[in-house]
Amino acid sequence: MEQNKIENTQKSREKAADTGTGIEKIPASELNRIKNVIAIMSGKGGVGKSTITGLMAVSLQRKGYKVGILDADITGPSIPRMFGVKKRPENIEFGLIPPESSTGIRIMSLNLLLDNEDDPVIWRGPLIASAVKQFWTDVIWGDLDFLLIDLPPGTGDAPLTVMQSLPVDALVIVSSPQDLVMMVVKKAIKMSRIMGVPVLGLVENYSYLVCPKCGEKIRIFGESRGKEAAEQVQIPYLGSLPIDYKLAELCDRGEIEMYDSDEIKRIEDWVKDLERLNKK
Repeated sequence: MEQNKIENTQKSREKAADTGTGIEKIPASELNRIKNVIAIMSGKGGVGKSTITGLMAVSLQRKGYKVGILDADITGPSIPRMFGVKKRPENIEFGLIPPESSTGIRIMSLNLLLDNEDDPVIWRGPLIASAVKQFWTDVIWGDLDFLLIDLPPGTGDAPLTVMQSLPVDALVIVSSPQDLVMMVVKKAIKMSRIMGVPVLGLVENYSYLVCPKCGEKIRIFGESRGKEAAEQVQIPYLGSLPIDYKLAELCDRGEIEMYDSDEIKRIEDWVKDLERLNKK
């Protein structure tokens, strides 16, 4: 099954080219050697997509991989705050050198270029698309095993730019239990197929809350629908994650890399698919 996923990557791209959606990818800097580009997409805001991106990066880094995060959520970036990164990218003759987190994860986000992290970015679509492209062409990522791209919600300019212009190997789709979210997530999955980008799988976030006193699972947003939705659209179901106040506190303090729980071990299982992709 895992080998089929890898083979489907190339087949999807060939199909995209045949249907006219294949667009020549923008080359990265000559100083970059990036083996795999994985985009994390939700289609709907508020499902914890950036948190999943951060946890995936932490898991891959703990396995010894060189990892970077391209924060493509231009108008609502949160990755630098989660990792406690405040240093500006270093501007040299050949481009921008992204700052690193405490464990060596390279991060590039528009928030790192603002005078104040809470300054709004009031840009129209073409400017947002241009910024995303520049994070690919003008940033010196160097040697990376994985570059994770945190996409903004929806199927607008930034996700379209990433899928059209960057050599994305696969997508991870993030959802939460509500029916409304599932409807929008299915739009994102259909977009990925139109663009010829394969989906590694769907993860359902915020599936439940574990009572700290009795251990009971409380399903705040209703019963889980992730597996059912994944089956309907014929993609793998990666699993579910709970609401965890400890994780929220660490993200607020910029210490997501210190998170350790049973949930991070589940994510370690998910990234095994990325490891197989890395060996293609």
